[in-house]
Amino acid sequence: MSLRHAVLGLLSGHSGSGYDLLRTFQTSLANVWPATQSQLYTELNRLAAAGLVTVSAEGPRGRKEYAITQQGRDELRHWLLEVEPERNRRSDTLLRVFFLDQVGPEQGRAYLEREAELAGERLQGLRELEKSIDWEADSLAVYGRLTLEWGLRFMRMQREWAEWAAGQLAEQGPTAERTGENERTEENNERTEENTEQAGPG
Repeated sequence: MSLRHAVLGLLSGHSGSGYDLLRTFQTSLANVWPATQSQLYTELNRLAAAGLVTVSAEGPRGRKEYAITQQGRDELRHWLLEVEPERNRRSDTLLRVFFLDQVGPEQGRAYLEREAELAGERLQGLRELEKSIDWEADSLAVYGRLTLEWGLRFMRMQREWAEWAAGQLAEQGPTAERTGENERTEENNERTEENTEQAGPG
């Protein structure tokens, strides 16, 4: 997915200004594809240059309202039906978890507890967003609610998993940390012996 198709998707429902689009990004799409003001206005200029959107109205203080063109609708439909989604499996969070043995159970548990706390905060934010939206407002409401529900379930899962994982490390206690230190000490001793053998008698 790209910001280009997110903008085209929003404009396919009705025309809007950059400000209107930004407000929608900050509410309905914040959980799916966040965008800053500079990114959004840059993309609108690119879409206009490519003939995918057009300026349908202009107002005071340089306000412009954009509308999707037929070429833009064709591009959106092509992306929706013919382009495979990017199913990104990379996770910076999980990659760190994989190597938490390098810091020991206590620090690893603190990391996971922080992840659980952050997921809880995001979950609460989405719950508040759900209450603030008029779900009968427009045609995007049904599908917007589907994406919001994904966010609610995903954040609940992340929080529950992080709490569970922290509990797993709590059960290990300091033993695992000492074991890791012993293994690293043994590796250092082995390297020292190898270096001594290679050096030969002094």
